Amino acid sequence: MFEKPIMQNNHFKNVHIPSNVFLIGLMGTGKTTVGRALARALGKSFFDSDHEIEARTGARISLIFEHEGEAGFRKRETRMIGELTQRTGIVLATGGGAVLCAQNRQCLRHCGTVIYLHAQPQDLWQRMRKDKNRPLLLDGDAYAKLCALYTARDALYRACAHLVIETDAPSIKRRVDEARAKLIAYAENAELTKRSPEQIFGSP
Repeated sequence: MFEKPIMQNNHFKNVHIPSNVFLIGLMGTGKTTVGRALARALGKSFFDSDHEIEARTGARISLIFEHEGEAGFRKRETRMIGELTQRTGIVLATGGGAVLCAQNRQCLRHCGTVIYLHAQPQDLWQRMRKDKNRPLLLDGDAYAKLCALYTARDALYRACAHLVIETDAPSIKRRVDEARAKLIAYAENAELTKRSPEQIFGSP
C-alpha cells in the first residue's frame, strides 16, 4: 500500500508515501484539477472515473443520466471504480456520488489512501452557477440541491476518508502541497504505530 521512501528525518528514513491516492468530495471541489497536479507531484498516473466511463461508453455523463437514469450510471461507476482501484501507483478522482455505494467505499478505503476535498455548498455554488454540465444541478434550485447533497453525503465522505483537505486555498499549488504534506504525515504515523519505542528512539 506504500511506495517511494521519503527522507524526512532520522526517525523516518524508511517512510513511504501511499501507492494509491483516491480523491472524493462533492462536484466542484476540484478533484480532477487537484488530482492531475498531485499525480504529477508524486510521479503517479492520473485517472478520473467519470472520464474513464465517458471514454468507454463514448457518451457524456449527462447523456448516460438522460438515457439510463442515475441508477444506470451508478452501476457503471461501481464497475469502473472496482477496476481502477486494482491498479497501483495512481491518483484517482472519483465522481461526487461515488461514496453512495458501500462497495465503492470499501474499494476506496482498502485499496489506497482517501482524501476528502471539502467545501461548503455556498462556495461550490459560486464556482458552478454557470456550469451546464452537471446533470444533478440542471433542474430546479441548484443551490438548494447542493445543500441537500452536502447534507446527505458529508458524513459518508468523512467516514470513507483517511484525510480531509479544505478547498478554500487560493491556488491549486497550495492544495497539492497540503495534500502531499498530509500524505507524508499519514505515512509517518502509520510507520510509528508499527514500531516499538526502542526502534523509534533507540535503546536507553
